[in-house]
Amino acid sequence: MKYAILVPDGMSDYPIESLEGKTPLEVAKTPNMDTIANHGIIGKVRTIPEGLTPGSDVANLAILGYDPKINFPGRGPLEAANLGIKLDANDYVFRCNLVTVFDEKMVDYSSGHITTAEADKLIRTLNQKLGNDLIKFYPGVSYRHIMVVKDNPHFDFKDIRTTAPHDILSKEIKKFLPKGKSADFLIEIMKKSVEVLESHEINSVRIDLKENPANRIWLWGQGQKIDLPSFKDKYGLTGAVISAVDLVKGIGKSIGLDIINVEGATGYYDTNYEGKAKAAIEVLEKNDFVYVHVEATDEAGHNGDLKEKLLAIERFDQVIVGNILRYLEKTGDFRILVLPDHATPITLRTHASDPVPFIMMGKNIVHSGTKKYSEASAASSLNIFNSGAELINNFLKVQ
Repeated sequence: MKYAILVPDGMSDYPIESLEGKTPLEVAKTPNMDTIANHGIIGKVRTIPEGLTPGSDVANLAILGYDPKINFPGRGPLEAANLGIKLDANDYVFRCNLVTVFDEKMVDYSSGHITTAEADKLIRTLNQKLGNDLIKFYPGVSYRHIMVVKDNPHFDFKDIRTTAPHDILSKEIKKFLPKGKSADFLIEIMKKSVEVLESHEINSVRIDLKENPANRIWLWGQGQKIDLPSFKDKYGLTGAVISAVDLVKGIGKSIGLDIINVEGATGYYDTNYEGKAKAAIEVLEKNDFVYVHVEATDEAGHNGDLKEKLLAIERFDQVIVGNILRYLEKTGDFRILVLPDHATPITLRTHASDPVPFIMMGKNIVHSGTKKYSEASAASSLNIFNSGAELINNFLKVQ
């Protein structure tokens, strides 16, 4: 029995006036996902537990069957796990975005989706200038990086409150700076980063090229090391995670799944869809389970870019879903599950907590006959799951 979970990050959306009141998923050409809806079941699942902030960290943990209210260590520790950063029990880990701020407003949460090569040099410079025995910066991918604060009795981050930069686009940053005990320490580091980054030659070149400079860091997503039960112990399956995003890879590594790094997988519009699909098939030839995550749909939502979101949905359907579904249909017994981790509506340009539509097809799954995979079709279904754990338990037939 082969199992595949395919996740187009943030694909779910709201009706859009320019699409005559339809969502991007309703308008996009998605013959392969429609086939799954037609030959399987469609429904809704709540991936964001009530009271938690909607994000890919919480949602992907939930989809994999882990209760975020119990098992969520914070975004930073999950990304650190993928980067192989060794943590002591009392260390604190922060997600460290390279952002663009002009006139004290958040202009760009990704510094124009800065390249990994450019970002690597900037983060290493920050570590040389600001790093010490207490704090250290670690380069990740594109704008996504890590800062670790070693255990120190002078700092208390237990109740610190931070805000994701993609949630405050075009807003004044003052209201959203860290709050709580030891917040001043974090704010001071963020201010010092401006002095280091604005004068860096990489940003001088980016400005000359009319690209957004990475002119400061933004700290958020804090947490501490946590040990999660392994996926194999929970479900008796071996497999792998395929993603361009350190967060999702970090979740996979934390639960004992293999991590497959695909050349050209960028976490943006230009990601290597073909490479991800090929890698997924190679995983399934040797294992029971694969989890494929694509970030492009989410990035388009954050950017408010309807055209790119439609293209990303169609590429996901054609290349990821199409190739993997055709492979599974030739192998024998299988089950395939497709769902966004959360909604990232074009009109909001940030995450929403709404239940997301899922489709599931395979052995012993009753045909629903639904013609189109969409939010509206899912809303009319009686297949409703109140948590990611409920859904994956049904998908894997766990009692």
